[in-house]
Amino acid sequence: MKANLGTIDRSLRIAVGLLLIGLSLSGVIGLWGWIGLVPLATGVFSFCPVYTLLGIRTCKRS
Repeated sequence: MKANLGTIDRSLRIAVGLLLIGLSLSGVIGLWGWIGLVPLATGVFSFCPVYTLLGIRTCKRS
């Protein structure tokens, strides 16, 4: 797995994931808020399988 997410993309994914999980835990939204685990995980690991399939890369090439 090579990283394919840039810094801004990672930050936004982590923020959205934490926001969705937090809203779900506080009862503002339902259980579907746990879908926030997906963007959180992809942001933490800097890898998005969908980006790989589509040939997208938002990080700088090394």
